[in-house]
Amino acid sequence: MDMLQDLFDKQMALNHRIGVNPEEMNEEEQTQWVLNYCRASSQELAELVDSVPWKWWAKYQEFDLQNARVEVVDLFHFLISLAQVLGMDAEDVHRLYNEKNKLNFKRQDDGYATKDENDNRGLEL
Repeated sequence: MDMLQDLFDKQMALNHRIGVNPEEMNEEEQTQWVLNYCRASSQELAELVDSVPWKWWAKYQEFDLQNARVEVVDLFHFLISLAQVLGMDAEDVHRLYNEKNKLNFKRQDDGYATKDENDNRGLEL
């Protein structure tokens, strides 16, 4: 079983159940849903941060490992939905991830002394 494909299939089923159909979106709807999923992801990141004692002035905080893990999974829900809105499937994400990973290693090998996003331009679906 392809685990990434399984996640993509389950997320598409959930999106369809709540009335979101990425395959039928026009550009205006895609734009709106990209923003929706970015905002939702930002909120999940904030909830993840709140699972970690980050307030140096507060003594009452504890690290909530279980909640942190759940927030990471929530992020996957929104990131997969975002990929689907952008027309990406599990295979696309896997391939592009691997290409970007190679680029990141190359940047490290080269010292990554300057910021140049032009090398991202060659990473396409």
